[in-house]
Amino acid sequence: MNKETETSVLIEYLGNHPIIRIIDFLIENRLFDYSKKQIAENAGISKVTLFKYWERLEEIEIVKVSRKFGKTKLYKLNEENEVVKRLIELELALADMISEIIAKEEKTKVEKEDD
Repeated sequence: MNKETETSVLIEYLGNHPIIRIIDFLIENRLFDYSKKQIAENAGISKVTLFKYWERLEEIEIVKVSRKFGKTKLYKLNEENEVVKRLIELELALADMISEIIAKEEKTKVEKEDD
């Protein structure tokens, strides 16, 4: 699957909203930190759109500054935030649910082929 057609479970089930795209990118890449420009590019949104919603994410501490160099700030997902913890849990629960559905469909397909 290429990045163009690949849709995460969060985006698939919560919608293709810019905030969901930003959070999804940061969850999937939570080991690293990024500039706002990098977050916008990797989330597939414009910088204008990122700036439109960024203040909300900072306000409820979904994101945090991880380090600074010069005028540049790098950001990470704030994994200590209770909302973030629950979003990660939600993503894992959705992934488990989907994998169970796929496994049942595959089992049914194999059983039909064996008949």
